[in-house]
Amino acid sequence: MARGKKEGDGNWKKFIWNSEKKEFLGRTGGSWFKILLFYVIFYGCLAGIFIGTIQVMLLTISEFEPKYQDRVAPPGLTAIPQVFKMEISFNPSDKNTYEKYTKLMDTFLKAYEFNQEQDADFELESCATEPSTHKGEAPIDPSLGKKPSCRFLRSWLDNCSGINDPSFGYKDGKPCVLIKLNRIMGFIPKPPLNDSIPPEVKARFNPYIIPVHCAAKKEEDIDKIGTVEYYGMGGYGGFPLQYYPYYGKLLQPKYQQPLVAVQFTNLTSDTEVRVECKVYGQNIHYSDKDRFQGRFDLKFDIKSS
Repeated sequence: MARGKKEGDGNWKKFIWNSEKKEFLGRTGGSWFKILLFYVIFYGCLAGIFIGTIQVMLLTISEFEPKYQDRVAPPGLTAIPQVFKMEISFNPSDKNTYEKYTKLMDTFLKAYEFNQEQDADFELESCATEPSTHKGEAPIDPSLGKKPSCRFLRSWLDNCSGINDPSFGYKDGKPCVLIKLNRIMGFIPKPPLNDSIPPEVKARFNPYIIPVHCAAKKEEDIDKIGTVEYYGMGGYGGFPLQYYPYYGKLLQPKYQQPLVAVQFTNLTSDTEVRVECKVYGQNIHYSDKDRFQGRFDLKFDIKSS
């Protein structure tokens, strides 16, 4: 038995290195060289084909705009502060309960503050302070250089600007929410038709505004919302058309999305109130599969003690 074991150990060692035939793992040095050379050439060709394919594909793609946008969904509507489960719960008499919301809003609005140096910036221009028509469907042509962007002033948000009231109304139980329409390159929203908007929106309709309206999500919450105030350019609660279209970060690196601020001045306390905000436009649609497409809902829970 010991002799058989010793012979088996010898065969194993001989397979690793056969000194008689000069073989390592059953192959000679020349055989190993040929097989390694084959795989180097084989994988080198695969890598060359892959790199060549990528290079050809990159030649057909512009770094300034997506090649295909025919299946892009209408833009989503976003609320600031962005909170977990879209729930805002606070006690007006306890700063610690709402400070996290006001900090998010103040940080977001820092980009909308301007100093003297920024006033002379070519990439930002002072457009009309009243809503006007869009800039037209101009092609995205990088040879024309960067495009200036309209300024949007934080002060236009009035009570919800955080300038005079750093608490954004939360300390008085009158919370503000900032609303923005997500960016889509080349997208120009079309104002809604009069028969497609609520009566409240018709009363403040402007043909150069994409209006936003917030109302009760559920019928039983209608009496719990109270008065809703809207702030934006020219006092309108909507997105002015002169900020469209958006040409991308390379051509408009300092582009500022227009904002709408909504203040709920008389929400019922000590009860959960679900609010739905919608933006209205002929080419803005809603989807049951995406609850942020053109709208969002937000739950408030204001505690009195």
